[in-house]
Amino acid sequence: MGKYLTGKLLLDGGNLYGSFFHRTVVLVCQHDADGAFGLVLNRLAGVKVGDAIMRTLPESLRDLPLYIGGPVQPGVLSYLVTDDFLPDANVIPNVSVGHSLDELIELAETFSPTRKIRVFAGYSGWSPGQLEGEMKRKAWLTHPATKELIFHPKPEELWRLILRQKGPLYRIVADSPENPSWN
Repeated sequence: MGKYLTGKLLLDGGNLYGSFFHRTVVLVCQHDADGAFGLVLNRLAGVKVGDAIMRTLPESLRDLPLYIGGPVQPGVLSYLVTDDFLPDANVIPNVSVGHSLDELIELAETFSPTRKIRVFAGYSGWSPGQLEGEMKRKAWLTHPATKELIFHPKPEELWRLILRQKGPLYRIVADSPENPSWN
């Protein structure tokens, strides 16, 4: 594993019960000496983007589900975009993160049959050294990010799906009850 985790998925390996990150899958969008920034991929807000943003939006954007990217600054907007050809991708090949509502609207107004967009309220953030400390304490499991996982059609199944792919030991965690005291 390299020093920084940009482009990796962080998964609750069963150690985060009771925290915001219980059973989450977080895409690390940026990680360097100044800290880390990520977005939770499998926590839906239960509303559409158009319900949360009080601005005229293209219909294709207005009807997208809104995700909760993390507990930090819930009023801050971020988005992930993928397309078959995205030469300036800044997370993994063909996947970028952005934060500008104007740029998001511009993306939504241009047609691409292969483009996918996910919109997030809030984010997951770590101060310098914080994520490294959590990794040393084995708070997180890592997994390579792919655009197929990032834009999985059933995000509520993502955590279990990835854990099951990691092998028999992790399958036990994936199939355990939501509350460990129910065992």
